[in-house]
Amino acid sequence: MIKSRNFYRHLVSVIDFQLIFLVITLMFISFAVIYSACSNYGMSFKYLSVQLLAFIIGFFGFVLIVNFNYQYYKYLDKFIYILSSVLLVSVLIFGSVKRGTRGWFNFGFISFQPVEIAKIMFILSLASFLDRKSKETGKISFLISVFVMLVVHLILIMMQPDFSSTLSYFPVTLILLFTIGIEPFYLFCIVIFGSLAVGIPLLETFLSMQLQFSQSKTFLTNFIVFLKANWIGVYAVVMILCLIISCWYFLWKLKIRIAPIYPTILCISILLGCLSSLAVERSLKDYQRKRLVVFLNPRFDPRGSGYNIIQSKIAIGSGKFIGKGFKKGTQTQLGFLPEQHTDFIFSVIAEEEGWVGAQIILFFYFFFVWRAFVIAKNARDRYGSLVATGLASMFMFYIVINISMVMGMMPATGVPLPLLSYGGSSIFSSLCAVGILCSISTRKYTHS
Repeated sequence: MIKSRNFYRHLVSVIDFQLIFLVITLMFISFAVIYSACSNYGMSFKYLSVQLLAFIIGFFGFVLIVNFNYQYYKYLDKFIYILSSVLLVSVLIFGSVKRGTRGWFNFGFISFQPVEIAKIMFILSLASFLDRKSKETGKISFLISVFVMLVVHLILIMMQPDFSSTLSYFPVTLILLFTIGIEPFYLFCIVIFGSLAVGIPLLETFLSMQLQFSQSKTFLTNFIVFLKANWIGVYAVVMILCLIISCWYFLWKLKIRIAPIYPTILCISILLGCLSSLAVERSLKDYQRKRLVVFLNPRFDPRGSGYNIIQSKIAIGSGKFIGKGFKKGTQTQLGFLPEQHTDFIFSVIAEEEGWVGAQIILFFYFFFVWRAFVIAKNARDRYGSLVATGLASMFMFYIVINISMVMGMMPATGVPLPLLSYGGSSIFSSLCAVGILCSISTRKYTHS
């Protein structure tokens, strides 16, 4: 009893209060902004209640996780990964449909999106695998194992379909592989695979929109028609593969010995990326693809896919330096700004609190991510460092993508702003992730 009491005293003395302060501050800002954003249609109390309930449940989850030694996750990695996959399969069978996505467990008074927890479980499992196999990074079996772990989750999530939830997997995986010291060529192949899998459907959508909104027949529109009417893409892929093999053979003849495994892996990455693009194209709905490309020119579809970005940029610009004041943003209060309490909550802050309020939020986020990477650097073991790096990368990716999205610098993907956007599943999973970070931070002083 005395030993346990001493442990909790020690835990309180070493816990990262800076990180906790940032989380609590962001949550209170979230409550205020959601209240303002939802007041124009009389739903403030409802959304505030759900957000507050998610915070309370997430806080209890945070406390439990902080008191649990993160090192046990390393020995439960297979169970954690299987459980995460089971959750993703279960939601496809028993889940409810919202906005065309079967991704929620509906419990009546509250719903839960398991993919939010599955992302964290993936990081815990992948970090354990990379820690155990750190001396085998040059083997092809190592890459295949990582690829299988990644693709299983991606396929299950795309079957919902929930494209935005898959986006964090690639950067987190790449950063963890880079951290473990994998050869840069393999990282390049993963980038090629992801770029082709996502880029080909988006390019096809962009060409279609360019053709649809073009006012006259030009060389560009005629060329687009030619591309869409012929198998030029298949011919291009075959030519690229032949070129890679030919270059390797030519260098081999010049006595520049490059192991055959390198061109082989590169060709496989290109083929798999092209094949995966077919699955991505089928899973993406038409409006999702248009949202992903319309940021290049929102005027292509100002009343449709480009509407969100246009209204968001108007809201941000109208806030100027000090903003219009709490509950006084015209784009927000008059209902022009869509998804103002979820995806575009940063636009509400920029409109009502101006450049000053937006910079304060950016400072909080910068400090938050910096503290997470400090925890990764100071972790007592490599597993803790990898887990903290993965979680910090996930938060950083969400922050950069969401803020860039609302400013029209990146596609509108539906990625939430951590700890600010309305959403019980996102709040709960974020607090659990912070709990893991604090567990890693405190365990550098103790084995308990």
